[in-house]
Amino acid sequence: MEITVQWIRTSWTKKSRGGEEAAHRNAAPVGFALPGVAPCLAHVVRMYERDGFAPRDGQEDLRRVNVQLRETDGRLRVQPRIEPLCAIPPRPRRPPAVHLVPGQWIRWQLNYRFSSAAGMQDWSYWMDTFNIAYGPVDADVFLSEPTAYVDERGPVR
Repeated sequence: MEITVQWIRTSWTKKSRGGEEAAHRNAAPVGFALPGVAPCLAHVVRMYERDGFAPRDGQEDLRRVNVQLRETDGRLRVQPRIEPLCAIPPRPRRPPAVHLVPGQWIRWQLNYRFSSAAGMQDWSYWMDTFNIAYGPVDADVFLSEPTAYVDERGPVR
């Protein structure tokens, strides 16, 4: 069965934590029309504060996308992975994996906060949005409402 993955990463600094800059960041899309993506590749979109959150897209091998996908009994099990260093904000209890049947898609969002190893630089932030569809889809599938939505974003003060 076809699996379509779109991975969007939005990155910012303290500059975009409030006011007009935060409004600009929050207006960044969480779904894009799909280009022709080859099998076993994910559509990857990056948006950076330094570029005014203009989207830059490309493709990435599915094995490099930080999400666990497993097909079993006609369903797709979806569970993003979080590395130990990416545990801020604290996630004491993660939501369970979501199981999709053909024709369904999920949007799963997580956010992170980082500082330099020595604490010499300001905090930086990013949000990952995983749009994942199971079965054949149209190019504009991720512009519609998802079948399932998991908001795993936490406070990143």
